[in-house]
Amino acid sequence: MLTSEDGRLAGFYTLTQDNIAAEDLPPVLIKHLNLLRYVRIGSTLLGRLARDLTYKGQGVGELLLADALKRALAMSRQIASAAVVVDAKDENAYKFYEDFGFKSFPETEKRLFLPMATIEQLYPGI
Repeated sequence: MLTSEDGRLAGFYTLTQDNIAAEDLPPVLIKHLNLLRYVRIGSTLLGRLARDLTYKGQGVGELLLADALKRALAMSRQIASAAVVVDAKDENAYKFYEDFGFKSFPETEKRLFLPMATIEQLYPGI
């Protein structure tokens, strides 16, 4: 949760543990991550990311996403998670996540993922 200096809610996100069917991911990624023997792969679901319209264009969404990714990476050290997954609510949200490097699932419209290995490169030392 992000609040303004006067205590107003600027935005929030939710994270939950989830799993992905291995067959839903590109085979090259499964091989690269050495997850060939798994039918289901642990993941972190970014269930909701929202910001108050008052803060549109001020980087609040980007700040929240960065914090969510860092927190997901830190959690993955204790609870197996190979990627962060998000379901974009519309085309604008889809583009937002795509601009951060999220990749779409081959067979699922508006569902995207970002491998934890990519997040590790973005935030070394976490």
